[in-house]
Amino acid sequence: MPDSPAPSSVPPGACGPQAPLTRCFWQALYDEGRTGWDRGAPSPALDRWLGEGVLAPCRILVPGCGRGHEVVALARSGFDVTAVDYAPAAVAALEAALAAAGVGATVAAADLFSFEPPQPFDAIYEQTCLCALDPARRADYERRLWSWLVPGGTLAAAFMQTDAPAGPPFACPPEAMRTLFPATRWAWPDDLVPEPHPMGLVELTGILRKRG
Repeated sequence: MPDSPAPSSVPPGACGPQAPLTRCFWQALYDEGRTGWDRGAPSPALDRWLGEGVLAPCRILVPGCGRGHEVVALARSGFDVTAVDYAPAAVAALEAALAAAGVGATVAAADLFSFEPPQPFDAIYEQTCLCALDPARRADYERRLWSWLVPGGTLAAAFMQTDAPAGPPFACPPEAMRTLFPATRWAWPDDLVPEPHPMGLVELTGILRKRG
């Protein structure tokens, strides 16, 4: 992903297939209203984890946060939240939502592949970022997630399931995820819980723990 600046608005179709998954690409989706991944509210998985106390107030990162419904929910629940996205429209929408809710979070307009937090986090909420990345960059992303967490830190993950031959969203089948997040580095839950997604897809959700 390039980390060059982009205009806050992009003419419809300006990015096109010649610039897949760049900041321009994602900004154009917002400008064109093609954000089907956005539920308009926090995910059921997050609500469940908060209700069960599986996620308790701590320093937490939300990579690829989009409009940040989960960021607002976490901030309201007492978390020290850092949210990262590099589409200007997403960052602006999140900042407006935080102001409207009267809560605060650190919002970084950044490329995750150059993002360097000053200290590791206790938890990461990973929902719609992994499935939006070029699969060729997943191993690098896993290494970054691991490095961004304290030992024993929590990775609250939602793995997108899709039969589509191309993305985004790109499929995150469980067998591939267990290879990407190996048991030598991550402690896995016994089961992943399916959650329906408004795009007509399913996410498999679970809590992983960083080893070491």
